[in-house]
Amino acid sequence: MERTNKKLIAVVGATGQQGGAVVRALQAGNQFKVRALTRNTAKHRELADEVVEADLNRPETLKPAFAGAHGVFLVTNFQEHGADELKQATAAVRAAREAGVKHFIWSTLPDVEAISGGKFHVPHFTGKAKVDRIVKEAGFANHTFVIAPFYFQNLTGVLGPQKQPNGSAGWTLPLDPTARSIHMGDITELGSLVAGAFARPDQAGHGERLPLVGDFVSFNEIIDTLNRHGHNFSFHQVPQDVFAGFFPGAAEIAEMFAYFQVHTYLGSDSRDQIALANKIAGRQPAKFSAWAQANFPAPKNTQSAAR
Repeated sequence: MERTNKKLIAVVGATGQQGGAVVRALQAGNQFKVRALTRNTAKHRELADEVVEADLNRPETLKPAFAGAHGVFLVTNFQEHGADELKQATAAVRAAREAGVKHFIWSTLPDVEAISGGKFHVPHFTGKAKVDRIVKEAGFANHTFVIAPFYFQNLTGVLGPQKQPNGSAGWTLPLDPTARSIHMGDITELGSLVAGAFARPDQAGHGERLPLVGDFVSFNEIIDTLNRHGHNFSFHQVPQDVFAGFFPGAAEIAEMFAYFQVHTYLGSDSRDQIALANKIAGRQPAKFSAWAQANFPAPKNTQSAAR
């Protein structure tokens, strides 16, 4: 079958972690033609079969970017300065409907406000959850919600180990380290889940919620795993209000951990959703231990022992 006859999938955020993973998985599967959407086409010419300019903050760029597409994958970036996710997503949904898109996949997160009865406020979760209804009510022939987990990658990035007052390296967080509450995964594997959903709309195109979950752990289990690989990390629990003063934005992170502790990351028993997601992706996602062995470099002096 010629590539030109394949249905076209347009991927928003094609240079980011989620969108990039989706582009790679769709290309590897070779079932669809891939259109990567980016604000800077000149810099990313080789990204996919087509590379087209689109900017969620300029809605007029979206309809042409979605023209002729069978499917759209949408992710918005909460951290982008001045981004209004609800506004961006609403414009994308509208443009996709006008362009005649058949299958819309939205990367969402649990609705913390609803799950906790308004007790916890985690805008970077709830802000995405508010878009779900807009996607559902748009009337696409097929729509799917994928749920990103707590990225394994966070632990080598924004939530990486820090030097502690006693000189050790580790984490100081407002979280009971014994509470198993964190649904985690390798965010690069989100691509297989999205590609699977586009390929199997009969099983995953009716508003199914598909979380990517490789592991469900406590922070102690995270640290034990890393220390087995030759590290010597420590954990210090601090009260939420103390952590909230550590850095700009820390209050929301503290609130997020408090929510995890009471409700877990996904907020409810999600075993059936996780099982369906793994079936749609056609694989069991990586466990933290396997990912850490490959991606969390062991300390220099224990390199040989850790192998």
